[in-house]
Amino acid sequence: MELEPHATVLVAVDMHRGHLDPSVATLPLPAERSRALIERSAPIFAALRASGIPVVHVVTIYRTSRESESNPFWGGKRSATRARSHEHNLAGSPGTQIVPELYAPADIIVATKKRYSAYLHTDLEFVLRDLGAKTVLLAGVNTNSCVLCTSFETVNRDFDLVVLRDCVDSMDGEEAHRMALTLIETCLGRVLAWDEIREALRLPAPA
Repeated sequence: MELEPHATVLVAVDMHRGHLDPSVATLPLPAERSRALIERSAPIFAALRASGIPVVHVVTIYRTSRESESNPFWGGKRSATRARSHEHNLAGSPGTQIVPELYAPADIIVATKKRYSAYLHTDLEFVLRDLGAKTVLLAGVNTNSCVLCTSFETVNRDFDLVVLRDCVDSMDGEEAHRMALTLIETCLGRVLAWDEIREALRLPAPA
């Protein structure tokens, strides 16, 4: 398998402090999983940048809590892990900030996401087309919601999908995380470890 670096873009979904910084997170991954995800992802993001692959961050931001709570599932608090959805990533809150270890000034930010899809009411597809993307490398949280939904919509738009196994996780637990990866592998695209992706991009091995 080979990937074309000039036609590949990394899309990181909701890798913001609202999920990954226990000190401010309103819908947090467990602290140990947050730290592990950041530590796995940061050198991968850096290696992709160094190879010339663009990094696009898609961030959820709500003007008011009504924008999220209008969703019946979230507003009805039918999920224990989403009990603080009314506080999640309100404009100006620290939760909307991308985790510093995962961000570089040249990265592109798409900051109008309000639902599980990274495409719905955002200009993500426009950005990808403008960058000449054929393959989307997908990272982010949560595997079983935003990553899964964005995977479907990436394929619906006829991009080749590769999910970075090392760079996804879920606050809903290991079973939901693994189930989502199985669904993606079954009908949407590839789920690959970093070493496999590095080889497919023909990037040099780390010293």
